[in-house]
Amino acid sequence: MKTDVVRNVSWLSWVVIVLGAVYFLAPLLGTLDYSLRAVRDQLSLAAYERAFADPKFIESFLYSNVLAVATILTSILLIVPTVYWIHMYIPKLRPWVEAITLLPFVIPAIVLVFGFIKTYSRPFEAFSIPLIPSPLTTSESTLGVLVMGYTVLAMPYMYRAVDNGLRAIDVQRLTEAAQSLGAGWGTILFRIILPNLRTALLSGALVTFSIVVGELTLATFLGVKAFGPYLQQLGQHKAYEPSALVIISFLLTWLAMVLINAVTRGDTSSTAASR
Repeated sequence: MKTDVVRNVSWLSWVVIVLGAVYFLAPLLGTLDYSLRAVRDQLSLAAYERAFADPKFIESFLYSNVLAVATILTSILLIVPTVYWIHMYIPKLRPWVEAITLLPFVIPAIVLVFGFIKTYSRPFEAFSIPLIPSPLTTSESTLGVLVMGYTVLAMPYMYRAVDNGLRAIDVQRLTEAAQSLGAGWGTILFRIILPNLRTALLSGALVTFSIVVGELTLATFLGVKAFGPYLQQLGQHKAYEPSALVIISFLLTWLAMVLINAVTRGDTSSTAASR
């Protein structure tokens, strides 16, 4: 009886995996096939050649990658100390913090970006020295506001990744052991807690990277020439190039994920070997 039950569960698991793969891969394969139809009655890479020939593609994609890296670093510096402090000293606040991190699912991005424009498009009047030295049209101010917005959008995913990572380790014992050896809070966070959260931070960073590269609303209304607005504008004038860019961005994103995973795995093995 137990063998039959195990076989049935294994068979159902494979069915779910196959259906999920078809659900996710079918649109991607359809997009790939359409991107190869730029020349009538034959498969060609003409759409890809024209896409790579456009200098705005490389410029916008690299700019989105810079925004993604800045967002990941900002999220780590903001969320890791917060979640660590909650786990150590104020666990009663965890339900409230979890509710706050769910707000990006409730508040649309369009509301968030108009709030940013309303707040940061003029000097902050409560201080004699403006928080932002010039209007929002400057690239530095816009970049900072955009990173803040992306950090908010990625907060539910990064928070849960860090929270699950901290639950998987004995934070209390690691902290007490480090303090007994004379370590300060900076050493505890950056040399003890962060290395043990490497896998959790990687998963949160990959989701954040995907969100930032494909985001459209914030970048469009803030007037930033990121990859999302570029792809949307290209789709208004071209037929096959947007599909080719979708495939290219998908492959580049996965390549970045594989490289990050390989680097992180190498660091993990070297750390384990040193121990």
